[in-house]
Amino acid sequence: MSATWSLEDVDLVRLDILASRLAPILKAGDVIALSGPLGTGKTTFARALLSRLGGGEDEVPSPTFALMQRYETDRLVMTHCDFYRLEPGDLGELGLDDALAEGAALIEWPERAETWLPADRLDIAIDETAEPHLRRLVLKGHGSWAARLQRLAALTAFLDRTPYADAPTRYLQGDASTRSYARLVLPDRNAILMNSPRQPDGPPIRDGKPYSALVHLAEDITPFVAVAAALRERGLSAPAIYALDLERGFLVLEDLGDRVFGAEAAKGRPLAELWGHAVDVLLALAEGPPQARLPVDGHAPYGLPAYDVEAMLVETSLLIDWLWPALHGEPAPEALREEYLGLWRPHLESAAKQDLGWVLRDYHSPNLIWLPGREGVRRVGLLDFQDALHGPLAYDLVSLLQDARLDVPEALEAELLARYCSGRGAQSQHFSSDQFRTLYATLGAQRNSKILGIFARLAKRDGRRGYLAHIPRVARYLERDLAHPALAELRRFYARELPHTADLPPLAL
Repeated sequence: MSATWSLEDVDLVRLDILASRLAPILKAGDVIALSGPLGTGKTTFARALLSRLGGGEDEVPSPTFALMQRYETDRLVMTHCDFYRLEPGDLGELGLDDALAEGAALIEWPERAETWLPADRLDIAIDETAEPHLRRLVLKGHGSWAARLQRLAALTAFLDRTPYADAPTRYLQGDASTRSYARLVLPDRNAILMNSPRQPDGPPIRDGKPYSALVHLAEDITPFVAVAAALRERGLSAPAIYALDLERGFLVLEDLGDRVFGAEAAKGRPLAELWGHAVDVLLALAEGPPQARLPVDGHAPYGLPAYDVEAMLVETSLLIDWLWPALHGEPAPEALREEYLGLWRPHLESAAKQDLGWVLRDYHSPNLIWLPGREGVRRVGLLDFQDALHGPLAYDLVSLLQDARLDVPEALEAELLARYCSGRGAQSQHFSSDQFRTLYATLGAQRNSKILGIFARLAKRDGRRGYLAHIPRVARYLERDLAHPALAELRRFYARELPHTADLPPLAL
């Protein structure tokens, strides 16, 4: 399988823009083969790509005599090869397979290494034109690169219809999903590009449905667009949407900046100040429930899913399906799994009916931006809310106050929980602080069980072992939640079956 994309009349500016669009999608194991006559700009493109990866524009000499030059860029390790002087017997001594094991390779004169070139690769042929400063490029994606190249071409066509057609992109760290983000940079303004291809989260696991369908995760960008508009109507700082392609999954968004809560806290800004403002946002959301169907300009309304008991149970089962085997070295027996879900079901059936409203679902430090130039609740920028639901309001509060990525002191958690309850009591005489605290503990235990399972799954299934560092913290939060008297039976189960979660052996995953 292959795909071809041709670009005419490419000058140095467009060459750099292409490199900037290619850089965010590169990954370890990728091979880019650059071909063309001497002097057509192969090394110029290589220099642009390495610069856009964070390799340093002034530190990219042509590796003609050394054959290979290794760069540790901000994104990944890149090996730049020039095989113009390659002797046939040298190919096996270069360690190209090792280079791909740790990163990607950019190869000039690839025809001299034709016997080695992998079936999955991106070929870029650069040719001269009648104009000395313009080039013709033909990109050909082989194997898995065919779909990736088609996506890149579609993305470029989308951006060409926006005011950001000439904007180079800078990679931004994303989340654990398939979405990717980049900053579009122009002299007078920036924006954020979201690249979110339509797809489910994993294979079917129950009733022919993938995990994303069972727990109501967004499988395209329509929910993001609908929820963003609803939040902005409520006076909150969700990003404005400048351009969109719902079918292909492209968005150009308002750039809310880089002052993520976690980074602000690391710089010394008090957690009490940041998290206090975030609690105020949740109080504002509690003033009224969301519409059942959210408008989407030019499209059918989006029906906001309910956070129902079956979705909660599927999430909770991640712990018994992924973390329990990591601790015990074998899958959980079916009887044990049924016992676990049987203990959880009555608690979640009750929780799914109580104190309902907005659930943004991932309301925690990586998705909150500090905006000190704004006033009131607008000082908190909101990201990553495409999985929003209609469900128990306590869920977002526990997401915030038991943040999986950083330690929220127990005293601050108690203080802000009391602040929230006081605010809700002022909103409605029917609010019960005692009932809410029970709901808070229940949903905290449910969420933290889910997160422990997700982190174990990311490490075991996807090889993303960095998430294991957060497991002790989440386990401590879980212990806090299970200490609530209403969860006594669950507490005994966890003590019996998962007594050493905070000391998870790294090699078990």
